[in-house]
Parts: sequence; C-alpha cells; structure tokens
Amino acid sequence: MEISINVALTLVGLAMLCFGGNWLVSGGVIIAKKLRISNLIIGMTIVAYGTSTPELAASVVAAGEHSEIILGNVIGSNIANIGMVIGIAAIMVPLVIRRSTLRKEIPIMLGVSFLLIALSLDGEVSQYDGIILIGSLIAFTIFTFKGIKKQRDENNKDTKDTKNKVYLKAAGLITLGVILLGFGAYLAVENAVVLAKEFGLSEKLIGLTVIAIGTSLPELITSVIAIRKGHTDIGIGNIIGSNIYNVLMIMGVGAVLGGVIVASDVFIDYAIMIAFSVSLFVALKMGVISKVMGMVLAIAYVSYLVFIFVI
Repeated sequence: MEISINVALTLVGLAMLCFGGNWLVSGGVIIAKKLRISNLIIGMTIVAYGTSTPELAASVVAAGEHSEIILGNVIGSNIANIGMVIGIAAIMVPLVIRRSTLRKEIPIMLGVSFLLIALSLDGEVSQYDGIILIGSLIAFTIFTFKGIKKQRDENNKDTKDTKNKVYLKAAGLITLGVILLGFGAYLAVENAVVLAKEFGLSEKLIGLTVIAIGTSLPELITSVIAIRKGHTDIGIGNIIGSNIYNVLMIMGVGAVLGGVIVASDVFIDYAIMIAFSVSLFVALKMGVISKVMGMVLAIAYVSYLVFIFVI
C-alpha cells in the first residue's frame, strides 16, 4: 500500500513538472520579446535558474551527512541533461544552434567542469572551494547580464503602462512555473528515492540516477515544451545554463554548507561527464544536432546507467 502511494505521488510530481515547465517557458518568451533579447540568453538565465531550483533544494537538504548525494546529483544531472534531455529533444526535432553558442557558452560549460575536477584533486570540495565556485557563479552571471544589456532595444516604443502589465504577467507565469517545478521535483524525487531504497541502492548511486534524473526532469520538460513551441534556443540555453549552474551554484552551495567528500572512483564519472560535454561540442560544430546524434546521445546515456549499475 505504501509503495502505491509513493508511485502516485511521483506521478503527481511529474504532472506538476509539466505545467510548471510550460508556464516558465511562456513567461521567459514574453520577457525575451519585450526586452528584445535572444531566447538563448533567456534560456541561460531565467529558465535555467528556474529549472535548477530542484537540484539546489536537494543539495541544501543533503548538505553535511549526505554529501555523496550532492556530488552524484551534480555529475548525474549534467550527464542526464546532455544524454537524456538533448538526446530526446534532438530525436523529436533536429536542433539548429547558433555559432555564438559554440564560441562562448559551450567552452564556459566545459571550463567550469574542469574547475570542479581541479578542486576535487585533494579528495574533497571544501568550504573554501565552495566560495571559489560561488564567486565564479557571480562572475558568470554578470557576464551573462552584460550580454542582455547589449541586446536590449533602447528605442522600445511601448508605453510604460503596457510594459508593466506585460512584465507582471510574465513574472506571474515564471513564479508559478518555478513553484510548480520545485514542488513537483520534490514529490517526484523524494518518493522515487523511497522506491529506490527498497532495492538497496547506495547514496552515490541514488544521486547519480534517481535524484539526478528526477531533478533533470524540469530541464527535460521545459526544453521539450520550448522546442515544440519553436523556441529551440530556450531549450538549448536551458541545458547549457543548467549545467553551468549545477557546478557553480549547486556544488558551491553544498560545499559551503559542509564540504563535499570526493571518492577516487568519482573521477570515472567526471570523465564521462566531460565526454558527454565534448560530444555536444563536436555536434554543435556542425551547426545542428541531428536526430541520429540525438539517438547516439540517448543510447550513450542508457549505456552509462547500465554501466554504473553493473559496476
């Protein structure tokens, strides 16, 4: 009976993720149009921050005693975002990517991943390392918002009253979306963890799989909804931004709250995370992530899940 309740609550959480993702994208698109800024930047800021809230909540809860869950969540989510989310999205519709994404955002995503690995070489991501990550997050956020400022149309002819009404509507949609994503992910993840523990999985494995997949559901739902609405840049920007925030914000906050122990076998997962990121870099060099590439990414992700369960 209890397991049935857990399954039901998991499904309720997934439904909340669907509605939350839809509203978050709608609000982001409204702001992008009114400020005359690209969907890519909206995806990397408002949408990416919003869909990263489940990972942040999970890390805050797990800080201290369950630091393995934080590390597994960050690594697993970054792998899932590329293998599962981009893979599934590309299978649905080939993803055409702007060259600016290749030139700036993708290298930044790879750079923060290598930063995390460098900070882990001494066997932990300490509280001081966490401060470094959060400082890098602040620098990246300033860099991104400078891009927004450049893209704004200074000659916007809308009246102030109209603007305020539009922004109020967008803010309402985004707020509702983030709230639903947060609660939906909490229900889905918490109940999925209960089910996973029934099978005797370790905390690291739970972080890499159940929690990582669960907290990546907002990115999946949001990206799929954005792409189906024709806003490919929001979908791609969401993934790139989320992967950057996972390392800088999620790991940074988790480390500051209590430090994160890094076992030697985690470096295998680090290598796989980098491999997925590099594969995305190669795909984007062609200017499009085709359906075939999407299938390759999805199959590679399933193979990774099989690998970590077997070892």
